[in-house]
Amino acid sequence: MLDLELLSDDYAVCRLPAGSPLPQNLLARAGEGAVVSVTWTPEEVSIMCPAAQLPEDATCETPWRCLRVSGPVDLALTGILASIISPLANARVNIFAFSTYDTDYLLVPSVRLDEAIAALTAAGHRVSV
Repeated sequence: MLDLELLSDDYAVCRLPAGSPLPQNLLARAGEGAVVSVTWTPEEVSIMCPAAQLPEDATCETPWRCLRVSGPVDLALTGILASIISPLANARVNIFAFSTYDTDYLLVPSVRLDEAIAALTAAGHRVSV
């Protein structure tokens, strides 16, 4: 059983072309308490951020809601994401997942939030909203 926390903001999943710099609006609001994840690959720059901070010129999907696994989570543990993703897959709720050193995050479409919480609760997880 895991404890999950529903973050308060709507979130967006965004894509910029490969080699794009970090958008200045994300830097300007760093440290304001929101969760932001940026991943650079040879093919793209992916950004997960509050919907109010959409990067200019990015392709974005919104609105999503963000769930955080209460952590820190020991890096030696296995199956953390699987225990969250499996019940959501069974409920046919699409997800966007990412991890940090301390914990895991999961985004679900806002329109599917109630279904996601029901599936996670039925699987034995506790979700604080």
